[in-house]
Amino acid sequence: MAGNPIGPIGQAWLKWKSLRLPWRKRFLVGFDLQGNTYWEFRLTTRGTGEAAPNGLGEVERWRRIVQYPRGTHLSSVKVGPLWHQWLRYTRRDPPSLDEQRGDVVRRARMKQLAADADARWAAKPRVMEDPLPGQKAALPTAAAAAAEEGKEAATMTTRTSAREPVTLRAESKQKAKTQRDEAEDGAEEAVDPKDPWKQARTRGPSEEWQPQAWSPKSRK
Repeated sequence: MAGNPIGPIGQAWLKWKSLRLPWRKRFLVGFDLQGNTYWEFRLTTRGTGEAAPNGLGEVERWRRIVQYPRGTHLSSVKVGPLWHQWLRYTRRDPPSLDEQRGDVVRRARMKQLAADADARWAAKPRVMEDPLPGQKAALPTAAAAAAEEGKEAATMTTRTSAREPVTLRAESKQKAKTQRDEAEDGAEEAVDPKDPWKQARTRGPSEEWQPQAWSPKSRK
């Protein structure tokens, strides 16, 4: 907590400070449960603001600040989310004391529900986790190991028998394809004597040409 709650005398003094008298430039807006007070003060600028221009044509812009109790270290100051919204101009009206108390109860309930959910999640068994210090990991017995080996052997036998017909069919298809290719190659090599086109292809004029020996001519 940032400080002690404000007493009755302090609340009466703050109520007097919250009166918007014409000669005042700083007004109290409210206080939280920790004793921090929140103020608005007047800042005259030429820019745009929430207030309308006054008689001189100047715009009155209200700034918002928080004031901590005396002797409070900055590290121990905590501002609630409702007052944060008001300080950042995301909330127009300041929160009341009842609203602040309700927000404290809501946050405490949320923390309790989150702790209960974490406890339920931690109580659930894990699929892979180390045994507790008082427990020992269960070792497999000889009968369980033999049953496991028999199951693996049966599985391997079933897989082998299922692969054998597939292998035989693949070999027969490959053999038939090889025989068909050999037959086609033999048919292409055989030349039909009645086919003039094949004869022309196999007996072209350039295939039988041979170069002659060079014989120089005598000069006259």
